[in-house]
Amino acid sequence: MSFKFEKLIIWQNAMELGENIFSSSISFPTEEKYNLTSQIRRAADSIALNISEGSILQSKPEFKKFLGYAIRSCAEVVTCLYKAKNRNYISDENFNKLYEDCFNLTNMMIGFRNKL
Repeated sequence: MSFKFEKLIIWQNAMELGENIFSSSISFPTEEKYNLTSQIRRAADSIALNISEGSILQSKPEFKKFLGYAIRSCAEVVTCLYKAKNRNYISDENFNKLYEDCFNLTNMMIGFRNKL
């Protein structure tokens, strides 16, 4: 037994991205706890949350709207990653990996939305 969103690769990848963002943001400075740390975690979690929420009992146009929210949340994560990199909170290597994950996930979500 499972929810249909659990079978979606975009949801699975969004869940993984959220966990990777959480792990990467653990080392952010304490003074960022209620700022960048909170912002990047909430934005990353919002991706999977919007995919799952949009998939349940929604029309296709409504699901597309929620996928749009997820795509925008992914863009927000990218901007937060730039902030973290510019402030030397994450390494270039970690930035590049997370950036690539966001880029790929965004393209997958756009493709999925276009197929609905």
